[in-house]
Amino acid sequence: MDIYGFARNALAASAVFFVSAAFSSAVLAQTVRLEIHPLVTTTLTDREFLTGVREGKPVVIAAELRIPRAGSDRLPAVVLVHGSGGAGAREAAWADHLNKLGIATFTLDGFTGRGITSTGENQALLPRLAMIVDAYRALDLLARHPRIDAGRIALMGFSRGGQTTLYASLKRFRRLQGSPAVEFAAYLPFYAPCSTTYIDDVDVSDKPIRLFHGSADDYNPVALCRPYVERLRATGKNVQLLEYPGAHHVFDNALGGAPRHSPRSQTVRNCTLQETAGGQIINARTKQPFTYDDPCVERGVTMGYNADAHAKAVMDVTQFLREVLKLQSSGPV
Repeated sequence: MDIYGFARNALAASAVFFVSAAFSSAVLAQTVRLEIHPLVTTTLTDREFLTGVREGKPVVIAAELRIPRAGSDRLPAVVLVHGSGGAGAREAAWADHLNKLGIATFTLDGFTGRGITSTGENQALLPRLAMIVDAYRALDLLARHPRIDAGRIALMGFSRGGQTTLYASLKRFRRLQGSPAVEFAAYLPFYAPCSTTYIDDVDVSDKPIRLFHGSADDYNPVALCRPYVERLRATGKNVQLLEYPGAHHVFDNALGGAPRHSPRSQTVRNCTLQETAGGQIINARTKQPFTYDDPCVERGVTMGYNADAHAKAVMDVTQFLREVLKLQSSGPV
């Protein structure tokens, strides 16, 4: 199948989700234009990514651009990257809120075009770094859009997408897989896993990074992120970790219901992973190449909504984006 065939398949599958999500969240009331874009990208193994291979298995994924107001002016934008469950109500709700602030949103569907529904029970279905390439390609596309201000595009992701967001800030990764012409204006990872130490991982962007994490998260424990944040701060980087007491994983999904146990979800919370020369990710305890069959990989996590944490996170994100994207102060908190 040629690349146009990939594009047709990706758009046909993803448009169903995006259009239904937009109508079901009533977000079209805040959106004057909705565009479904094919995004030409590639699926790299982690080793390919880390050694600078730029073209792996070709794939076209889809992304939904919501433009919140009419006109010809260039708007700030936020690229939204989903987690292991795929794009859904959480991303639609954040897009709704950001659109009300006057921010365009570009929600990626990194799964459908790759034939994936979820990686929650099998994280090996997609290499962990693959969606960073998607994020960089999304930035390239948006930077050329006539309604988007290329200097005011932020990246925001959740869980697996939070990992994408956090590590897309590495200067080395941007040199290997990104474009020197454009850079994200800010990075907002939600409950990202911080269990892997990459080579030169303190050499991150000079743009601001804000991590959002629940203190009760047993999927990607915040305790694993604190030392990394301290290492970054020690080098003078503009990074902060915001913790929400009592909040579990996916605390910002209002449709997720009360916290509940998910017995089959796969977690690396007890793994210590490290990049070695040649782009190999090893289990730092065994010194052997890491796989999801390693004994440190566990199953069983708690996920669920926390209204107080969600409300505070919305306020924190809003305040941060108003400053970094230079928004007018009017609009919802």
